[in-house]
Amino acid sequence: MMFLIDKPFVSDFLVNTIKEGKYQIIASPEALELIPDDNLNWISEKEAVSVLMNKPETRIYLNSENSVRWINENLPFSPLAKFIPLFKDKVKFRQLLKELYPDFLFSEIAYPEIQKLNAQELKFPFVIKPAVGFFSLGVKIIRNIEDWESAIKEFREISYDGLYPKEVIDSGNFIIEEYIGGEEFAIDFYFNTEGEAVILGIHHHRFSSETDVSDRIYSTSGEIISRWKSQLEDFLNLLGAKTGLRNFPGHLEVRIDERGKISPIELNPARFGGWCTTADISWYAYGINTYDYFMQNRKPDWDEICRKKQGKIYSIVILNNNSGYTAGEIREFNYSLLRSDFKKILNIRKVDITAFPFFGYFFAETEMNCEKELDDILISDLKKYIILKSD
Repeated sequence: MMFLIDKPFVSDFLVNTIKEGKYQIIASPEALELIPDDNLNWISEKEAVSVLMNKPETRIYLNSENSVRWINENLPFSPLAKFIPLFKDKVKFRQLLKELYPDFLFSEIAYPEIQKLNAQELKFPFVIKPAVGFFSLGVKIIRNIEDWESAIKEFREISYDGLYPKEVIDSGNFIIEEYIGGEEFAIDFYFNTEGEAVILGIHHHRFSSETDVSDRIYSTSGEIISRWKSQLEDFLNLLGAKTGLRNFPGHLEVRIDERGKISPIELNPARFGGWCTTADISWYAYGINTYDYFMQNRKPDWDEICRKKQGKIYSIVILNNNSGYTAGEIREFNYSLLRSDFKKILNIRKVDITAFPFFGYFFAETEMNCEKELDDILISDLKKYIILKSD
């Protein structure tokens, strides 16, 4: 059992989990830079490769998709090297699911060819996004000609190169696929030693409008888990049967329509939610350590957990910079004011706006039916919290 830690972020909670569990952690240059702690159970890169070569069933958790490069370079023989590209590439993922969803329309297109598409021949609505992507970057819902013209203009002007490695987001190839209606959910899970899907968290992705594709709020509750756990397990077990996966964590995004039909959007392999989000909030919300549960092949007692957590909503709020201000114009973000606008913030994690296009994120507990604070932050441009250099 080991962890492969990489930039851009690792939480104190995850570091403490590794330390307290005495789990092996691969001593890559990136991990050593992020976690300067000699008291962890460090294992050299060479030794880690040897262990994974001789015991391919060894459980390994990646906190960041940046680690995909390390897997490709060091473990080309491993099941990880086979399955990560299968899920990470949205086109390959759609091809994998074609037998289960034979009528779903999708196609791959190279970036230069996007400009040549005849909009009159496109079937609206549809979604276009990088075939290899992360954090909703480059995702566009296209409902009409005007949306398409706006997207074309933005694709010409914006580059995601350099923000993350090409293994994480690659704007060279895109996927065009039919629009999926319904409510969106993100699921942390793993396939256990028997290949059975074990759900560790279900999070409702809240949107401010039908055209919103941002990652502002994900909420979980006992009611959400009780409502959808069984159906989502059934879908994941179908996926597991097709792939034969064992000892493998993942972060699945789906939409569920009013009839209860589950339509997968994407699956992020070998990790839970990015930036230690969905995995960590499970501890604050339910008292379960999802990293330990995966490593120890354990199942949560969701019936008991949900019984105790009725009437509470636990949310991840991502402070993406939609203010219109550039990072260069911003002096600081007023986290104290933010804290005063919420009844119960459980944890705030700050991010340098000059390095990434958001101010961080926080976990909040909200009483059900008292969700105005969530509604307000969902549509906020965050300007009230931003202090400009010119102020």
